[in-house]
Amino acid sequence: MSVKITYLVHGTTTDNEQDLCTGWAPGDLSELGIQQAKELGQQVDDKKFDAFFTSDLKRATDSAQLGFGDKYEFIQDNRLRECNYGDITQASEAIVIYKNYIDTPFPSGESMKDVEQRVSDFLEYLKKEYDNKQIAIMAHKAPQLAIEVILNKKTWQQAIDQDWRKTKSWQPGWDYYIN
Repeated sequence: MSVKITYLVHGTTTDNEQDLCTGWAPGDLSELGIQQAKELGQQVDDKKFDAFFTSDLKRATDSAQLGFGDKYEFIQDNRLRECNYGDITQASEAIVIYKNYIDTPFPSGESMKDVEQRVSDFLEYLKKEYDNKQIAIMAHKAPQLAIEVILNKKTWQQAIDQDWRKTKSWQPGWDYYIN
């Protein structure tokens, strides 16, 4: 009994190119992001998914559609949204510091533990409804870090410190298993 997840991240956004953190704002893919999304579909063409989930935020749904729209129907789920940065949505990356908001919510937003709770609920749903299936997820940074905490048993500090974005070690999908 297990569920295999391939976690994919949306393409670069216009906010990313301006060093802004989009949070729950929709976010538009930049020209680079559009290209990345299309290429991602080709890079993982050898994988077959039983279901394909996306965050309901525009940048994730657009990335999924551009890369995989000819192969899959998408199931949008708001539990896969980026962290809600509240009052500092679309603020500079310099002030959106995850390690400062592990237990304490962003002003008028949520904490990393809040993200962990909603992602945990989503993973429980997958375990119950998609046993022995291969699932794709197209989403964001905070939900992926939450999966690292939940499934790989990292602390939040470890997940943040070891995040691939810090080491510039992107890859076309990360595999996780729910047992």
